[in-house]
This record gives sequence, structure tokens and C-alpha cells, in this order.
Amino acid sequence: MAKENRRQLKGIVIESKMDKTAVVQVSRKIAHPVYKKYVTKNKKYYAHDEKNLCNAGDFVRIIESKPLSRLKNWRVVEVEKKALEIK
Repeated sequence: MAKENRRQLKGIVIESKMDKTAVVQVSRKIAHPVYKKYVTKNKKYYAHDEKNLCNAGDFVRIIESKPLSRLKNWRVVEVEKKALEIK
């Protein structure tokens, strides 16, 4: 896969308890084919987080990569917005 053709998605980290792995939820809105009402579709992606920078609630950008494990085919490129930490 050429580096120029890799898909990039933005989403929210919903889980980062695993070592070097973050679960990212990507939401998109589509029009219902019959009723034309907009419906939100969600999908979870397992993304490789080499330095364990992600925490739950962070807004991140992920990019396609070669398969890293059975479920991981994405990498975290950057953390765009950190979640608010309540202590």
C-alpha cells in the first residue's frame, strides 16, 4: 500500500488499558435510504500506540498500516486534543 493512499480517520479513544493499544471510536453521519433522516454510525478500531500517549476521552488521528496483530491495522498518528483530567 502506497504511503499516499493510506486512509486517515479521526475519533475518540474509548479505551487505552492495553499495552501499546488504543480503541478508537469513529463516528459518521449517513442519511437513511428511505426516511432521509441522518443517523450516526459508530465503528471501533484497534490502533497501535507505541508510546502509550492516549488516554480515554482523547481526540486522535489514526492512519492505516500493515497488520500489526489479529485486530490492529491502524496506528495513532497524533493526539489532537487531550481529555480533561479530573483529579
